[in-house]
Amino acid sequence: MESIASKRPNKQSPGYVRGFFTTGPLTPALLCAYHKTGVKKVAYSIIVSLARRRLMLLKDGQVVKSYPVGVGKSGTPTPTGTYYIVNKLPNPGGPYGAMWLGLSHRGYGIHGTNNPSSIGGYVSKGCIRMYNRDVLELARTVPLGTAVTITAY
Repeated sequence: MESIASKRPNKQSPGYVRGFFTTGPLTPALLCAYHKTGVKKVAYSIIVSLARRRLMLLKDGQVVKSYPVGVGKSGTPTPTGTYYIVNKLPNPGGPYGAMWLGLSHRGYGIHGTNNPSSIGGYVSKGCIRMYNRDVLELARTVPLGTAVTITAY
């Protein structure tokens, strides 16, 4: 599984994410190497509207695609905030459908489904569900390190 250590954009580098890719755990040596990496512009970003149950894919700040999604139910809501895609796992099995895009908020992700009729509802344990064809398209489009902003509205 691919992982990324990411840092939020700052005032000196708006719209940028630093990234260091590893296939194992982050060790002190890897973190030192991470801090020496350059700044890489990430053209894509994602906004998820919980109220509208939509995921919007943006390129250079402009919406290029909008997808219906299922989100967390009242007892297990989807957390709001800005996170980053840290891994991609094809065919994770079970209820996760064709693809898992792990977020930097541990345990949460954007994934496919084995229950397509659930898309559009408040149905998950906090993750963002997509139709399998949509999550596969999204995974092909966005790189690791892509910002995912989840809003209540």
